[in-house]
Amino acid sequence: MLSASKILVVDDEPRMCDSLKLLLNNSGYEEVQTSNNGHEAIKCMAKNAFDLVFLDLVLPDMDGFQIMDYINQQHADTMVIIITGHASMQTALKALRRGAYDYIKKPFEPEELLTKGKNAINQKMLTCENRSINGKLDLSEKRYRYLIQNSPDIIYTLDNKGNFTFISDVVEHLTEFKAKQLIGKHYTTIIYEKDLEKANWFFNERRTDERVSHGELRIKICNENNRFGPCEVKYLTMELKSTGMYNKPTTEEDSKYLGAYGILRDITDRKRLEAQLQNAQRLESLGTLSGGIAHDFNNLLMAIQGNTSLMLLDVDSSHPSYEKLKNIETYVQRGANLTKQLLGFARGGKYEVKPTDLNKVIKKQNRLFGYTQKQINIHTTYEENLWTVEVDQKQMEQVLLNLYINASQAMAVGGDLYVRTENFIIDKDYIKHYHARAGRYVRISVTDTGIGMNKATQQKIFDPFFTTKEIGRGTGLGLASVYGIIKNHEGFITVSSKEGEGSTFIIYLPASEKKIIEEEWKGEGSVKDIKKSRTVLLIDDEDMIVEVGREILGILGYKVLTARSGEKGIEIYQQNKDQIDVIILDMVMPSMGGTETYNRIKKIDPDVKFLLSSGYSVDKEASKILNGSRNGFIQKPFTINQLSENMRKILDQKPA
Repeated sequence: MLSASKILVVDDEPRMCDSLKLLLNNSGYEEVQTSNNGHEAIKCMAKNAFDLVFLDLVLPDMDGFQIMDYINQQHADTMVIIITGHASMQTALKALRRGAYDYIKKPFEPEELLTKGKNAINQKMLTCENRSINGKLDLSEKRYRYLIQNSPDIIYTLDNKGNFTFISDVVEHLTEFKAKQLIGKHYTTIIYEKDLEKANWFFNERRTDERVSHGELRIKICNENNRFGPCEVKYLTMELKSTGMYNKPTTEEDSKYLGAYGILRDITDRKRLEAQLQNAQRLESLGTLSGGIAHDFNNLLMAIQGNTSLMLLDVDSSHPSYEKLKNIETYVQRGANLTKQLLGFARGGKYEVKPTDLNKVIKKQNRLFGYTQKQINIHTTYEENLWTVEVDQKQMEQVLLNLYINASQAMAVGGDLYVRTENFIIDKDYIKHYHARAGRYVRISVTDTGIGMNKATQQKIFDPFFTTKEIGRGTGLGLASVYGIIKNHEGFITVSSKEGEGSTFIIYLPASEKKIIEEEWKGEGSVKDIKKSRTVLLIDDEDMIVEVGREILGILGYKVLTARSGEKGIEIYQQNKDQIDVIILDMVMPSMGGTETYNRIKKIDPDVKFLLSSGYSVDKEASKILNGSRNGFIQKPFTINQLSENMRKILDQKPA
């Protein structure tokens, strides 16, 4: 390395220059140049970068200090050794202060010059190496600082007392605390009060390697100009990983704890999504349970209703039992309304879906509600040219009624109810929390000025049987039914509320491209409207339904065949297919369900007519059967007149 060094000798005596060049060449320095005056030396240095200059301070055209100034300005890395025969100690010190590495006084020993020259070149190489290392360290530090400051996670270090010595700037974005203000503050400054004990356990563990402390903590959000005094505080849920720092490996007995470093990752959104998923799964399970209960209960009500209808055929209004029988019918209807709420909450089930203008449905419901709740002022804002939706109108009326009743109970002394409809397009980012699809929606908002709800209540309001009312004042099924109906229509519902500030429910229903078809209303039929001399096959797995159904159909003038399973129904139909005019088929049966029974009989006779019946509402399978077909559906429990009307509709249809 020394042999490749470039050396310049500047002396006004040519013989001195030649002697030094020869000495340096013989010592292995291959690139040595000489100059006899200052201007020549500057020209030489302008063309070449020298590692070392041997400089005589006394020159004919300028003094050596001028050349040193040039070197300091243009070639700061070049080492300078002063050579002079006349300089005093003060002059030598002045040269050293100007940046000279060393000086040699004439006369000198060749070895002295070579030693000082070698030391100067080594010093330059060391300086350059240090500069390179420092540059790399600086670049590395900048790179890691950039990574830390641009990480979405909070990265921090603590001293051995738990005070912050560093915290990344993202803490300000997440919590509104300034990073600079947290330096020197104890970590408990940002910990949510209810998690202080847990935080102390985490931060005092001081573990390292694979045994580092990790878990979940809540940290505060300060909203008052980042002061550490009283402020409105909320919290974020963070995932923590904390590692202890020591002056030497912890396996050594005298290792000293220096502090800790760690990472805080914001998992607030993830926790909220997990809670929403768990809540959705819980509601789905409750919906399945509620649907099953409603189905069985409707079968019981059907048996009661059927027997009551049969008894009423034998009595007139003067009979002592007439009023009691009519009361039983009323109680059955109230029970059926209750199960409708349960079925509305249960997943699956729409009765009669068709393209609908929700503005008309809402106007009708507002008018009816306004008649009975005159203490509430209803304010409406309707979107012109509101998009069409495919819904069951009766269920939408039930949704609105339940929301209105909920609002009126929150405004016991009166208030204002705001109802708004609008067309709304939402994207994937907007609905990612609601497990729905992006696209065109109709949005309905219902806002009251009532007492509002706390967060705990908001998390449970869609649960079946949850109510804040006194015992006997409510079933707790109203909002659960709303949730289920909207979910069944592939929509979703949100709620926002504050205690003392009222509540807002917002419903989103998918828009449809189908056109609205106005239908004329047909009056309800009666027992007298029936067709005679028809044969009906009744398929139901419940004995009580089969018995009462056979008797009712017989009174209506039908010849009745019965089967208590799908398999038996297929067998009976094969034997009597030329006589059977219509099949009343229960959709929910063990072994072979209604859908499979329907498909197998259709293979035998594609033109056979069905009246589907169930304690459930119309599910997806039943909807497929009913869509575009000449079949019908009747929900248990039903009256004799309702059965007669549905049978008349099906039998009066002309062949396709």
